[in-house]
Amino acid sequence: MYISMLRLLLCLVLLITTAWGNLALWYQLDNYSLTLRVLLMTSWSILGIAGVIMLAYRPLQRIRKTLVAYLLLAAILFFWWQTITPSHQRDWADDVAYLLKSELSGNQVTLHNVRNFEWRSESDYTPNWETRHYNLEQLVSADLILSYWMGPHIAHTLVSFGFDNGQQLVFSLEIRKERHESFSAIGGFFRQFEQVIIAADERDIILTRSNARQEDVYLYPLALNPQQLRTLFLGYLTTAESLRTTPQFYNTLTSNCTTIVFDLARQIAPGIPLDYRLLLSGHFAEYAYEQGALIPGYSYSQLQTSGYINVRAQQANEDPNFSRAIRTDIAAISKED
Repeated sequence: MYISMLRLLLCLVLLITTAWGNLALWYQLDNYSLTLRVLLMTSWSILGIAGVIMLAYRPLQRIRKTLVAYLLLAAILFFWWQTITPSHQRDWADDVAYLLKSELSGNQVTLHNVRNFEWRSESDYTPNWETRHYNLEQLVSADLILSYWMGPHIAHTLVSFGFDNGQQLVFSLEIRKERHESFSAIGGFFRQFEQVIIAADERDIILTRSNARQEDVYLYPLALNPQQLRTLFLGYLTTAESLRTTPQFYNTLTSNCTTIVFDLARQIAPGIPLDYRLLLSGHFAEYAYEQGALIPGYSYSQLQTSGYINVRAQQANEDPNFSRAIRTDIAAISKED
């Protein structure tokens, strides 16, 4: 019985490490030829599968050499994996080409490299990076924004901050993809992307999702007092500065657009619990509602209905008051509070 369990355990280890090694090779060698990638992955798979078959049918003492060879190659693969480090020196895509830099003097904030592209379609745009100035004493609101790009369970999570002079600024943690890359949730587990904090105008980062990409976008006003607003805003700047000085890999599970909101929220309310909706981000607004983070006095369905902005966003495509236009129904429900 003991030998059978040991065989089963070893087979599972070999299968898991073989699968992991193949994915690591596939995503990390994407700049190399397909032939080389397939050759390396095939060789690694043959050795792993051979080990599993031998474990299943031969005495353990007769397959020691095969296991030693597998462990040796696994050690080499692991050593290679540890040499993969994040970098700022790559051929970046236009929309993540620059890193946010902030300067803080009292209540005055200067932000360099605020993105304000003019998007005509997902691939047709006019790049524009700006330096902007904000007064933290004028910070009056924050909205949670969910943009659904892959079904009802997965959404991109953003936070938009409002100032009493009508300015809106959105923060978003995103993959910093290279010019030839596109997003891959699996690749996000295998150090394929660095991460970046984008600060952007709403006409850029919201309009491109609701209008250019035709994603379903929802906006939920957050119930935060002035000190909490300031903490959340400065938390994004601190994270952005950390990434600017020390590049880090994006991770689909542990370091993504939703987990950063959760991590920063814990600076305000340390006791908020972990939840499966940090992974199934399409339900994150419902989680925020249950934690009392959305404006009170309304059901979640009311907030969700009023927060759907696509129709208003498409009607306001050329409107210079885009931010005000997309909040028409939301402003009405907020005034009733």
